[in-house]
Amino acid sequence: MSDVTSLKEQLKSLNLEYAKIKDIPQSERKAFGVKLNERKQALLAQIAEAEAAAESENIEPIDITAPAAPNQPIPTFKKGSKHPLMTELDRVIDIYSRMGFNVMESYQLDDEFHMFESLNFPDGHPARDGYDTFRTAEGFIPPAHTSTMQHRALLRYKEQLEQGGQIAVVIPGRVFRNEDVDATHEHTFYQCEGVYVSEDATVGQMLGLLKNFFEAYYEQQLNIKTQPGYFPFTEPSLELLIEKPKSLGGKGDGWLEMLGCGMIHPNVLKSAGIDPDKYKGFAWGGGIDRLVIMKYQLSDIRYFESGKLQFLEEF
Repeated sequence: MSDVTSLKEQLKSLNLEYAKIKDIPQSERKAFGVKLNERKQALLAQIAEAEAAAESENIEPIDITAPAAPNQPIPTFKKGSKHPLMTELDRVIDIYSRMGFNVMESYQLDDEFHMFESLNFPDGHPARDGYDTFRTAEGFIPPAHTSTMQHRALLRYKEQLEQGGQIAVVIPGRVFRNEDVDATHEHTFYQCEGVYVSEDATVGQMLGLLKNFFEAYYEQQLNIKTQPGYFPFTEPSLELLIEKPKSLGGKGDGWLEMLGCGMIHPNVLKSAGIDPDKYKGFAWGGGIDRLVIMKYQLSDIRYFESGKLQFLEEF
């Protein structure tokens, strides 16, 4: 008889003793019941320990480095799911790709030049403080915005521009900011940068492109508007808002800021060796997390980085 079976037989015998309580004098029943319960809890703990030990003994060790045996069926494992941010990021990239945009991936560590100087932030400029950047001991910066890739994008496609084409690239990436975390703010999130340069780029082209993107992503017609903004690397600088319809959790009368955008500052073009008198461009950048939150009407941005399987399994 196994240890588990023996312990369970003892538990059955112990349970029978509860019937004796009615035959014990009233003054002794409490003490008898307490001792009986203590013995039962001890037995239950022993049973649980013995069952766990027996289960461990029956598990065959697996050598994950060994090749599969010939003619042996491959075991079936429970498949994981793709993170909702990655699913939606693929959709964002697909929409821009169908518009004719190339794709570059953002760096995970960058430097002062690409984070600030190439983007028209002079030394000591107060706007540098507004990004709440992290820094490594070596002086590198986990990017606070995907705009750190603008200079590289301009350089990579400059020859294509000079041969009569245009620069059209989007740059998705993870960004990091030293912010207090709450339901609408995270220190780690995803952005998608866009850069377009040609001989005749205009604000109207930019707004038309962005309106088309949001309507394609949310699969419905949307109203947009702009309000003045400030970014050292664009002039004029704008903030783009969309009217939040009832289908996306709105009341039909509210506006939500979705991204910053504007015409690329001449100094940014000059930094990449592009003549701002001949070429014009526009750029934009916005959070992927915010797109997804509105699409699925989520209440807390922290769900994405929480690692909670219950949340991830919903997608």
